[in-house]
Amino acid sequence: MIKNYFKIAFRNLKKNKGFTAINIVGLAIGMAAAMLIMLWVSSQLNFDNTYPKSKLIYSVGSMEQSDKGPDVWFSTPKPLYEVVKNDISEVKQSSRLNNTGGFLFTYDDKKIIAKKGAFVDSAFLQIFELPLLKGNPKTALVEPTDIVLTKDYAMTIFGSTDVIGKSIKVDSTEVLKVSAILDEIPSNSRFAEMNFFVPWTWMEKINFSDKNWGNSSVNLFVELYPDANLDAVQNKFKTITQKHSDLKTENFLKQIGDNYLYNDYKNGIAVGGRIDMVKIFMIIAGFILLIACINFMNLSTAQSERRAKEVGIRKVVGANKRSLISQFLSESILLSIISGLLAFVIVFLLLSPYSDLVGRKLSLPISNFYFWLSFIGFILLTGLLAGSYPAFFLSSFQPIKVLKGKFVQFQQKISPRKILVVTQFAIAVIMIISTLVIRKQIDHAQNRDAGFNKENLIYISESGDIKKNIELIKNELLSRGIATSVSRTMSPMTERWSGWNGFSWEGKDPNSIINFNRQSADDRVVETLGLRLISGRDFDLKKYPTDSMSAIINESAAKIMNLENPLGTQFVDGDDKYTIIGVIKDFIQESPFRTVTPTVIEGANMWVNTLNIKFNSKLATQDALSKTEQVFKEYNPNYPFDYQFLDEAYAKKFEETQKTGKLATIFAGLTIFISCLGLFGLAAYMAESRTKEIGVRKVLGASIFSVTKMLSKEFIVLISISCLIGFPIAYWAMNKYISDFSYRSEINWEIFVITAVLALLITVLTVSYQSIKAAMANPVDSLRDE
Repeated sequence: MIKNYFKIAFRNLKKNKGFTAINIVGLAIGMAAAMLIMLWVSSQLNFDNTYPKSKLIYSVGSMEQSDKGPDVWFSTPKPLYEVVKNDISEVKQSSRLNNTGGFLFTYDDKKIIAKKGAFVDSAFLQIFELPLLKGNPKTALVEPTDIVLTKDYAMTIFGSTDVIGKSIKVDSTEVLKVSAILDEIPSNSRFAEMNFFVPWTWMEKINFSDKNWGNSSVNLFVELYPDANLDAVQNKFKTITQKHSDLKTENFLKQIGDNYLYNDYKNGIAVGGRIDMVKIFMIIAGFILLIACINFMNLSTAQSERRAKEVGIRKVVGANKRSLISQFLSESILLSIISGLLAFVIVFLLLSPYSDLVGRKLSLPISNFYFWLSFIGFILLTGLLAGSYPAFFLSSFQPIKVLKGKFVQFQQKISPRKILVVTQFAIAVIMIISTLVIRKQIDHAQNRDAGFNKENLIYISESGDIKKNIELIKNELLSRGIATSVSRTMSPMTERWSGWNGFSWEGKDPNSIINFNRQSADDRVVETLGLRLISGRDFDLKKYPTDSMSAIINESAAKIMNLENPLGTQFVDGDDKYTIIGVIKDFIQESPFRTVTPTVIEGANMWVNTLNIKFNSKLATQDALSKTEQVFKEYNPNYPFDYQFLDEAYAKKFEETQKTGKLATIFAGLTIFISCLGLFGLAAYMAESRTKEIGVRKVLGASIFSVTKMLSKEFIVLISISCLIGFPIAYWAMNKYISDFSYRSEINWEIFVITAVLALLITVLTVSYQSIKAAMANPVDSLRDE
């Protein structure tokens, strides 16, 4: 019987080639889009959850009260590691992680600036069990001279992975030996971009470590015993920092995978974050698949006249409703199988460029039994969803009425078909508005005044002999006209390396806790970076040697410090006292979607590590770079010339949101395309079903325009209703979306007008081809058999 169902189903699909092709293409694209989205969703949900012991691994968080409520961050003081080992018995093992880079790796004649690595404790590889190609995870990070490389980085340095025991010279002073080689780290791991790991004991050896409880700068991970009581452990962590220091910081544990997804905190509680975007795209995947299924439903029910007599005859000869439903479901499942196979091919072909777009290496787990089980279930579910309504609709025809020529008419004021069209395009309208709002929000942030001049500006990490020869390098760049100004800062101006709430000044409430960003700089920082002075002056150590103990603050700092006349005011930072000599307009150092944090730029008494060079605008960029490289080769000959354009670094702040915007645009476009496929098919069938009516109208003098208008009118009305339904839903959803941004755009009425015009224009263009074709047909051909 089942074989007979599929045999008849295949004949029916073959008989109606046009509608079958539209259904297959629509379903295949819908299924492929849903599969691509779910691959990304799966990657997000499994981020940091693929380690063998991920359920037992926790990141240690910190929380402290401020005037604006609890602040949460995931870094800790370095000494907390030893305290946890000694005080909390439920912790099996732990490891700190301190990102590092800028070392010069030398092997034979090859010199490489190592940018992405980390200092870690000896238990690190045992906790995370990263895929190991060669070496022993228990001993690989024990000795201070050990280094663990990734497979790709070993190939870059040595040209081989068979390098255990080989030596790498670091900064011409230290020698490290390769103790292990890591296989490819999954792209949904926080360590995916790491090139090397070195022991914490080496960090201590080269005096990069400290015992300062006030310096919360490293990540701390712990692995709990399987039988550990998490609530009891949380209680121990809550006061552990307070017991061993003067800090009021509370600590807590966050399961390492949840730490990535739930990264937005309000009042000290995780309220969402990346998980919100994951949920949105899961809904989008469902919407796209639903629209593809609606196409199938509409086209199947639209052909009811063709199938009505078949149903009538089957019922007359004894077919019951259940057998008819099975017959029609077998057709939809067969079509779904064909579409599913086509969708699989589409996904396979698009997987590489799609991975590049989302910035995550995605793959089809074709060797996984559960993947194929899920894929088969996905196809069957799609077939049942798409075919359920047509099956019940067609099987419900009464044979007496059908065989007399009386059955459900195609033209009805309200019908399930019209409701489905309205639903389909309401979803499309919501997608269009969402895409426009997301794009507007991104553009709004990109067009925001950064507060500094990013053009013709590079920065260089001070490695090798740069610090020793800094004055010579500065003088050479300025005297040769390569640069107009040069300044040193603690960090690049697009990065926040230090935050502090321990500043005090006259008039400050002693109970007030205010968080500041802390930067440091030497001469001409305002001039070099194009910061904008509101009052006061720039740093000038030659004219004012005391500027090393001076400070420049931004307007947010002046406002929150409640200083009417900030110039000359002094504030205390630990044991140091600084005098404010200038106030600048706010500049964006962190997220361009958030409000600017009060910022203090202290004089060169604080450490500086970044050299900022403002090129002479009269020189071509390549010429300026070439001449700058010559200067650095002269004064820092053992290191490659390694630089970064400030505008490119600033642009990276938008990468994640731009990816979201691109994905939303692509899938909104697919939603519209699939909807138009269904609309095209419906228009074709409507024109075909009304061929004789059109012929009579033309004989009676109707123009091509009036016939086209008549055939298009119904769809225009349906799309207009879709807009009325979709607009308030889209406004609510997008208003909720942008409310998470402190700096956000407005949802203006123009967006809804553009969406309405776009939806109607798409409808008219889709329907008009079939309408005009029907209107231009010779009425003699349609009336010949009368």
